[in-house]
Amino acid sequence: MEISRIQAHRDQGLLTLQQDPRLQMALRLPRVLQPFLTWLTAKPGPEEDPRDIPARRYVIGGIASMALGCALSALALMVTMPWMLSALLLFIGLTATSSGLGLYQVVIFHHCSHGTVFRSRERNRQVGRMVSAFLMFTRFENYQHDHMLHHSANKLLTEEDEFTGFVFGVCRLEPGVPKRELWRRILLNLVSPAFHARFLMRRIKASMFSGDRRHDWMARAGLAAPLALAALTGAWLPVLVAWFLPLTVLLQVATVFRILCEHRFPDVEIIRARGKAFVCASTTGVFPGAMPPARSARSLGGVLAWAGWWATMLTGALFARVFVLVGDAPCHDFHHRRPATRKWTDYARARQKDQDAGSPGFPVNYSENWGLIRAVDANLATLAATPPGVVA
Repeated sequence: MEISRIQAHRDQGLLTLQQDPRLQMALRLPRVLQPFLTWLTAKPGPEEDPRDIPARRYVIGGIASMALGCALSALALMVTMPWMLSALLLFIGLTATSSGLGLYQVVIFHHCSHGTVFRSRERNRQVGRMVSAFLMFTRFENYQHDHMLHHSANKLLTEEDEFTGFVFGVCRLEPGVPKRELWRRILLNLVSPAFHARFLMRRIKASMFSGDRRHDWMARAGLAAPLALAALTGAWLPVLVAWFLPLTVLLQVATVFRILCEHRFPDVEIIRARGKAFVCASTTGVFPGAMPPARSARSLGGVLAWAGWWATMLTGALFARVFVLVGDAPCHDFHHRRPATRKWTDYARARQKDQDAGSPGFPVNYSENWGLIRAVDANLATLAATPPGVVA
């Protein structure tokens, strides 16, 4: 494909051809690899047409991921095998279960609150209530109310915003604190039993003691069922490790990174002005992956460069995609611009189409960040640069 034709698909000048990792992947790698790279990076290659993807694919996919993950983890714990194989199966199993839980948190539960998973409002509510009960999330109706406030430009990054409440209240980060100190607090939180206990108790209270008796008892039953299974079978270790570890600690670790990469803190003037420019400045796309090597694989140096790149893509980037940036999480900026669209099921192409059109109705086009850790680091830098008292 001619370079000029590829560049025509990025007509806003946000990235030049040489700066866009996904376009370079399209230029330098075979066509057969492009669908995988589109899924992995959550960025489509040029000339990829929109697809009609049913929401049920995510509903079924999340359940399948959790079921497969639990089965692999239980197999690793219950069947005698070489320890390296057991460790590998356990890692894959825990990752798959965590990925399925993330899909239900970020995709199903979230989009049910917008009424865009199922056709009827009542079905969205029913499924949302079951998800919040069985997976220890905030009671669906309470979450829906808070999440609608989060989508208001007048409430985003205020004390009434769920995002701000999590960053300041749960993670205990603060504006104006040096970025290095913010990172120190995050890393300590991730390994702190006190942090995970506090986070978990917050979830239990929001799910099992919401004041809605029907919902609360459904949530308690969801917690009691696997415990009863463990008691009846004596399989305490497989149940606790295969199910409860991903449901609690691992999901909470993934949630921390996912939320911290979703929003940044714009300049003070933009925060105070609010409006659509504020929505644009407070969100950005976060794409797993990195720029492919410029060198040809025809030399030893080029082979080593490409081997290193593929190693990065198939380890760090892949893990970030399935553990943290699940579903449409990389395109969270598209969701804030088009929160009611049902095109979220084809999020990568829908966002790109909106970007190529100049994001009609918004004064600034999309921006992006490549790499999960780089995105979190960039967002923490904006928090560190925000004076205390501005976000309130």
